[in-house]
Amino acid sequence: MSWEDAARRLEGRIVVLEPLAPAHEQGLRAAAADPEVWRWMISDASTDDGFAAWFDAALAGRRAGIEVPFAVLERASGEPLGSTRFLTLRPEHRGLEIGHTWIASRAWGSGANVEAKLLLLGHAFDRLGCIRVEFKTDALNERSRAALEALPARFEGIFQSHMLAQEGRRRDSAYYAVLDADWPDVKANLLRRLSAKS
Repeated sequence: MSWEDAARRLEGRIVVLEPLAPAHEQGLRAAAADPEVWRWMISDASTDDGFAAWFDAALAGRRAGIEVPFAVLERASGEPLGSTRFLTLRPEHRGLEIGHTWIASRAWGSGANVEAKLLLLGHAFDRLGCIRVEFKTDALNERSRAALEALPARFEGIFQSHMLAQEGRRRDSAYYAVLDADWPDVKANLLRRLSAKS
C-alpha cells in the first residue's frame, strides 16, 4: 500500500477530483455562496470570511499531511462544484474517513456526489489498500444520511454531543462505514446509479 499518491487527480464521466490548490479558490468561493449547502456543516463558508477560513484550513491540513482535500470539478466545463476530503488518515490500520463533503445545490441530484464517492472509494480500496472507510454526519442531516445509506454504508451508531456546530450547537454525529468486503457490492450499486444518469 502506497499512501504517497493519495493526493492524485481522479477522473470520472461527470466530475473530476483534483487535489485542492490555490487556483481553485475563486471558483469554489462562488460554488460555496449558498448558505443552504452549509446548514449541517460545522462551519459556514457561504460568507467571505467563512470561506477564507474554510479554504485556509483545508490547505493547512494538506500541508501538515493530516488531510487530503480535493476540489470537485464538473468534467464538461471544469467549473468547481464543491469539495471533499480524505481525513482521519490511519495508514498503519489501513483506514481513513471521507468527509467535509459539500456540493453546490445546483448540482444536487446530478450524479456529481455519487460519482465523487465512487472515485474516492475506488481510490481508497483499490489503490491505497484500505480495509475500512468511514463517514460521519450530523445525526439531524437526513439528506446526508440517506445518501450514505444509499451507498450502502453500514450505520454504526451515534456519538452524542460529539462536536460543536455553528453557533455552538451540540452536534450528535451519525457514523457509517464501508469495509473492503462491502466494496464490490457498493461499487456495483454506484455504477448502476450512475448509468441511470446517462
